[in-house]
Amino acid sequence: MPTYAEMDNVQLAALKEELEREYGEIKARGLALNMARGKPAKAQLDLSMPLLETVTTMEDCVAADGTDCRNYGVGFGLPEAKEFMACMLDDEPDNVIVFGNASLNIMYDTVARCWMFGTLGSEPWGKLDTVKWICPAPGYDRHFGVTEEFGIEMIPVPMTDEGPDMDEVERIAASDASVKGIWCVPKYSNPGGTTYSDETVRRLAAMECAADDFRIFWDNAYCVHHLFDDAAEQDQLLDIAAACREAGTEDRCFKFASTSKVTFPGAGISALAASPANIAEIKKRVGVQTIGHDKLNQLRHVRFLRDAEGLAAHMAKHAAILRPKFELVNAKLQEGLDEVGGCSWSNPRGGYFVSFDAPQGCAKRVVTLAKEAGVTMTGAGATYPYKQDPNDSNIRIAPTLPPLEELDEAMDVFTVCVKLAYVEKLLG
Repeated sequence: MPTYAEMDNVQLAALKEELEREYGEIKARGLALNMARGKPAKAQLDLSMPLLETVTTMEDCVAADGTDCRNYGVGFGLPEAKEFMACMLDDEPDNVIVFGNASLNIMYDTVARCWMFGTLGSEPWGKLDTVKWICPAPGYDRHFGVTEEFGIEMIPVPMTDEGPDMDEVERIAASDASVKGIWCVPKYSNPGGTTYSDETVRRLAAMECAADDFRIFWDNAYCVHHLFDDAAEQDQLLDIAAACREAGTEDRCFKFASTSKVTFPGAGISALAASPANIAEIKKRVGVQTIGHDKLNQLRHVRFLRDAEGLAAHMAKHAAILRPKFELVNAKLQEGLDEVGGCSWSNPRGGYFVSFDAPQGCAKRVVTLAKEAGVTMTGAGATYPYKQDPNDSNIRIAPTLPPLEELDEAMDVFTVCVKLAYVEKLLG
């Protein structure tokens, strides 16, 4: 059977009529399905309900060092919480600060500190005429929202199967002192599910930067979010901090992680890891900003998840819920679109998203058609800085929230919308 691009106009017109009839039947169902954000499903949230029972008495409120966690104090994280988050961040507890429920909050505040005060003696970024930022794309829309909020000029760099295009990253970083940082989701990236290769990590650590205060914002949000239990089927990531120490650039990176999709997104704990010099400076600033975060919640998490082994066992339960959903998405796309042509998509081994590339010029129309048929997707263009996808092609599929039967239905709608949008474009 020919692909759509190989059909003549008579064939396409007949196909369009058939697809419009199918689309009309879908709209008549009055669906209300949502694949817009990467939220955990109810079944995943249910896994962590025992966490709420770990701190229920006065005696439960006492930390290992005797701290009464109901009171003020311990502004940078309980020792046991720092040790636990260090296993997620692949770092030493002394290099870790534990914050509140959201790593996005830490990232925003970290940019803000550099903006107001500079970093390790550098000129405050807010006093500079221009500040620029490298943004691997497709990437995480909320990252782009932070840099846009500060008026930082975002420079998109293509993603490859090994991470951002490092030839381009190195060229930009070395050529312009106003380029101050790069966003990275290095493991099971948002949205493509890519894990940076060892070479990419080492090149980021060792590359020449025109700005002495260039910073890698290493958002390892999906560091433990494997879809498979067997280590051989899990992606492995080289530690950026170790690579920076090797390269003599140990102050270059800030690492972030949280339990947002491990336990409760609205009530998890998050942390930052960095070099001793960075940590000392951050503590100085944060010590003015806050007396401390929720220590009772830190206790709950440590007692529920315990350690790296307990965390892995808990995440295996998440994987058992999520794996069938990702397998369903891949099967539905293959079944519905393989003979269409012009489409491609990721098939990740972890994370929360599938990155779908529609035929060029079709993404906005696909999302509009899906919404009108009762399926809400992430907005087309959201995975690029300023929401400007130059090819109008990329769509982020978030399969985690809907139950399997709803996801099945939503993917049927999605594939019909892709086909209809493509036929319209070819005829238009």
